[in-house]
Amino acid sequence: MSMPEKSVTTRPLKAADRAEWDVLYQGYATFYKVEQTSEMRDRVFGWLMDADHTSNGIVAENAAGKLIGLTHYRPFVSCLGARTNCFLDDLFVDPAARGSGAADALIKAVADVARENGWPVVRWITADDNYRGRGVYDKLATRTMWITYDHKV
Repeated sequence: MSMPEKSVTTRPLKAADRAEWDVLYQGYATFYKVEQTSEMRDRVFGWLMDADHTSNGIVAENAAGKLIGLTHYRPFVSCLGARTNCFLDDLFVDPAARGSGAADALIKAVADVARENGWPVVRWITADDNYRGRGVYDKLATRTMWITYDHKV
């Protein structure tokens, strides 16, 4: 699953990645101004390490083996399409590593997993003001016309 992109490789997240993943995931929460506690990160990492949970993780490493990015993904059903697709939940690259090709490599790694599983679409959302991220996404995927709503219960 390694994919070179300017000396960036990707691989599945491992338990030994916990400390570096924690720093990156906190950075992701900070980027989106979401309050994040260590208990919340414990829960998410637990899901990612649980083979029976639908959430999975892939990390990007630089040439020195340091984690510089992460993504989480899971299958989701499309009833209208009568198929299972892939939802990319989170994608974050350390600000110091932006422009390294890590985001492209992470998305391509998720696409490889989707292809292997017969999931024909990888879907994700991003903030309207995430201009840098959207610049990458616009090159790799098709922006849809769908508007997202949250109904809090």
